[in-house]
Amino acid sequence: MKTQFSLIFSISLFLTLSNNTDGISPGLQTEIPKVQLDSTYKVLVEYDIEYAKALSHDSINSTNFKTIPLKLDVYFPDNDIKSRPAFFFIHGGGFTGGSKQQAQIIQWAKYFTSRGWVFISIDYRLKKDKGTVPQEWVDYTDKLPKKARIGQFLAVYPAIRDAKAALRWVVANASAYSINTNYITVGGGSAGAVTAISIGISKQEDFRDEINGKLDPTLSSTNLEQSYQIRTIIDLWGSKVPLDALREVFGHQRFDSNDPSLFIAHGDKDPTVPFSRAEDLKSIYEANGVPFAYYPLKGKGHGAWNATINNKRLEELAFDFIVEQQKLTLE
Repeated sequence: MKTQFSLIFSISLFLTLSNNTDGISPGLQTEIPKVQLDSTYKVLVEYDIEYAKALSHDSINSTNFKTIPLKLDVYFPDNDIKSRPAFFFIHGGGFTGGSKQQAQIIQWAKYFTSRGWVFISIDYRLKKDKGTVPQEWVDYTDKLPKKARIGQFLAVYPAIRDAKAALRWVVANASAYSINTNYITVGGGSAGAVTAISIGISKQEDFRDEINGKLDPTLSSTNLEQSYQIRTIIDLWGSKVPLDALREVFGHQRFDSNDPSLFIAHGDKDPTVPFSRAEDLKSIYEANGVPFAYYPLKGKGHGAWNATINNKRLEELAFDFIVEQQKLTLE
């Protein structure tokens, strides 16, 4: 009962928002990717690529629905390198808004792509889209506090489901962008970080197999034959709340010693996603003995994109962490 109360309290706070190593994808090259310390390459972009289709209901799980396209942008360096790392990024917005073309995301995309990464920014279904949700997930809303934002909680499941579909698309299309799929980073800000943590820690089948192809025929458009390996997670003011829900709703506890390394940056005055969420993740990683970086952003609130630590911006710190953890060749 105490565990359930803790989860409900966490979800209540989370909803105030207005490792996967079980399926390892073979890399296209055995060569360790090379990246540049400084901005070096021209950034090329392909916009609005459809990575899958998905259902949007008139109301939650109603029989009246339409099929909508899900899209992403790919930023890639203008070079002839055949083994590139990938950075898969998910926008925030409390699962009610936001865009893959958010200004801060474009800034990060240019920063990493100009140094040798392929950077993928995705859109996904939001609260207004009313994506298909497992009945068990719907039923769990009866246990949430009366003040909880139920619509946002219901939007979490399809958002994570879509992000996983987008990541499978990346693996399926890796050769087109010379991506070495053994060097994938996932990250995001706020709700995007929540989603990045969820796909990085959960198993391949989580947020996928709870709904079968008969209930959601668009599942066949999501490159189900592909699997992925996530090496590093970049968490910008996120939390693990969906993983807590996964444990309570389906009985799956997914944190373990094989999880991807984790970069945590979180304002200690964050009124939206409490700073305690970062401390929770830090404690879990310490207990499991998994590498992590922990940056409490002193005096900062939510969405502290311009924060610095020792005169380094967050993208610079994330760069250093990814290079170190993935042992990339730095030139």
